[in-house]
Amino acid sequence: MAYESHIPVHRPTPTGRETQFGENEIIVSKTDTRGVITYANDVFMRVSGYSEAELIGKPHSILRHPSMPRCVFYLLWETIQAGKEIFAYVLNTAKNGDAYWVHAHVTPSHGKSGQIVGYHSNRRLPYPDALAKVRPLYATLLAEEAKHGSNREGMMAGVAMLQSLLASNNLTYDQFVFSLSEKTRLGNSIA
Repeated sequence: MAYESHIPVHRPTPTGRETQFGENEIIVSKTDTRGVITYANDVFMRVSGYSEAELIGKPHSILRHPSMPRCVFYLLWETIQAGKEIFAYVLNTAKNGDAYWVHAHVTPSHGKSGQIVGYHSNRRLPYPDALAKVRPLYATLLAEEAKHGSNREGMMAGVAMLQSLLASNNLTYDQFVFSLSEKTRLGNSIA
């Protein structure tokens, strides 16, 4: 089951502006098994606008942008809690309300006896051609989620829609993510 932290967080109002970070920069964070931030590198702090003290101990969802479909986070959590890595395009919100896109690679961190003890995420600047395909897909998923009476119902409807699109194109989620950019094309894209 996907986990969503119930630690209260204040999310800034989106400004409608987008910002970017350097092509050679990597945003790094670590969380515990509940998604609570335990480490943030300097790039993460600079791009998000939050200090280390404002990030450590807060749920990673503090960065969640309202234009980000919940179903993508559901899939992310299902994958990493199963002990697998995942790549995903994510729209985040900085402390000042500006948005920034990342191409995230999230992996479980294992303890000495093999149990999952947390998660590690590296985020890079996405290719522009990939974002041109992600934006309309995410808008479609978000519209599907909004049709339903509760966040949970909407999220599950979005999951069903995404899984259907993937199946109809004979793609796994990872293949889909990598197919979005001409630079990493693996096959047909559903976007």
